[in-house]
Amino acid sequence: MTTPTALFLNGFASFQLPESMQKFSPLVPALQSNWLMMHVTVMLLSYATLICGCIVSIGYLFLYKSKSGGRPQEVPFHQLDQMSFRSISIGFPLLTLGIISGSVWANEAWGSYWSWDPKETWSLITWIIFAVYLHLRLTKVPQNEIKSAFVATGGFFVVWICFLGVNFLSKGLHSYGWFFS
Repeated sequence: MTTPTALFLNGFASFQLPESMQKFSPLVPALQSNWLMMHVTVMLLSYATLICGCIVSIGYLFLYKSKSGGRPQEVPFHQLDQMSFRSISIGFPLLTLGIISGSVWANEAWGSYWSWDPKETWSLITWIIFAVYLHLRLTKVPQNEIKSAFVATGGFFVVWICFLGVNFLSKGLHSYGWFFS
């Protein structure tokens, strides 16, 4: 039900675009690569699973805070923590694979694996934050559940900066398809 509605709305919205935006132009040579689909798909999947894990961690922190400030609630803290851990444990290897595939693609397109583009730099920051999260979770110290939830909360904002914010803050190799670029 949702998919046909979204497709219909997307098609209808495209008719409302100005003529100059409705014309197709060929992709730049760097985007004419087989690595494009793999890199973009894996990165989007990683962002989605990481965001889901972060949202569960944020919920964990809210419920934990409300538990200490009032009547005790029957909240499955361990289950929430495990849900977050599982989601982030899926998203982290996907993020790693996405960064590696992007590096291979960059070498094919521009002749270097890494160019410190703002998007690349923020994806590295994202990778480091979730590596810290997994390190905290895998050390099995009881206090690390709360610490890792705070790290995941920070990771929530970093993923959004990496996904959307970088394109608004600066230009780089990843600035494709923006109206004001």
